Amino acid sequence: MKEILTRINGIFIHKNFVENLPYNPKLKTLLSGKRKAGILSEVIFWNQVRAKSFYRIDFDRQRIIGNYIVDFYVKKLGLVIEIDDWSHDFKKDDDEVRQKYLESLGLRIFRITDFDVKNNLGVVMKSLEDFIVENYGC
Repeated sequence: MKEILTRINGIFIHKNFVENLPYNPKLKTLLSGKRKAGILSEVIFWNQVRAKSFYRIDFDRQRIIGNYIVDFYVKKLGLVIEIDDWSHDFKKDDDEVRQKYLESLGLRIFRITDFDVKNNLGVVMKSLEDFIVENYGC
């Protein structure tokens, strides 16, 4: 039986820890710059989920997985959260390759837009709840 991580709206959420994720140490130097850049939508989202404030779930910000730096990662769920800004309109092929790679590792990806984080945060958080319940609930 899978271990329970938390409950969302009365539904048990089971852990889905993905082990032995690849890590490229050469990307570590980019992390502090990305964090210091303080991309507004990432800061807004981070303020909603930091310190286990979202259903006691622990989120990591700017996590290296393979040759990529993902915006947010939930270790105990194997869940990547990506915030896409307008520049992703020009990177659809790259995003598709990245997503297929992450999924091949057994990870699930929840994508949201920069616009929605800034303008529809309540909807974003409800969509994240629904995504977690649908993918990890029992």
